[in-house]
Amino acid sequence: MTLPPFHWWRTVFFLIPAVTLYTIVCGVVSLVSTLVDRRGHFAHKCARTWAKLIAGTTGVRITRRGAALPSEALSAVFVSNHSSIYDIPILFSALPHQLRIMAKSSLGRIPFMGWHLRLAGHLLVDRANPGPAIFKKMQRMTRDGASLIVFPEGSRTSDGTVGRFKGGVFLLAIESQLPIVPITVINSRAVMPKGRLMVCPADVEVVVHETIPTIGMTRDDARALAEKTREVIAASVPKAFTT
Repeated sequence: MTLPPFHWWRTVFFLIPAVTLYTIVCGVVSLVSTLVDRRGHFAHKCARTWAKLIAGTTGVRITRRGAALPSEALSAVFVSNHSSIYDIPILFSALPHQLRIMAKSSLGRIPFMGWHLRLAGHLLVDRANPGPAIFKKMQRMTRDGASLIVFPEGSRTSDGTVGRFKGGVFLLAIESQLPIVPITVINSRAVMPKGRLMVCPADVEVVVHETIPTIGMTRDDARALAEKTREVIAASVPKAFTT
């Protein structure tokens, strides 16, 4: 019988307990902070601490390069490819902005993490019936000085290729007149690809592309904007990481 590799044992007996502890501690502090900070700014600091602890404990070394980021004082929609469950802690570690994620509403019921998402102003959406409430949540998010981070492929890629982008978030960006900031995450699949219960150390790059303004665009431009953003992001994914 062949024994599992070292990183499997490390994942099961060290990383999973460590990440669980980080989630509980940072989640409790985050929840308490929302009693006095309704904008969720301090809660986001807790989320960044959580992300950096996970990356550091795992051995994920993150390098950011590319275009200059927009001002932290301005709201934007950060759009990224999605190759690993580690993409969230990677992006929260690499980007200094007040980030809010868009996620399915059922995640809000998960203890600690879900409670943080709900109380810290993240956009929890009923995908079967998003309705006009999502626009109100976007307006509240921008009033609070936060930005949105989304993975418009909808799910993690299994082979490293960048899939088709759904147009809904681009319609939201146009309606809210928020700029799009394309982001390419390179090599996060080496950390933990879809379908594998084993986490490995790796060097990950976060490539920031030029911001795409949406001022002057209409609802009819959403599909073209989605395709343009996807092409920008996919062009920076090395072929070595798509196999």
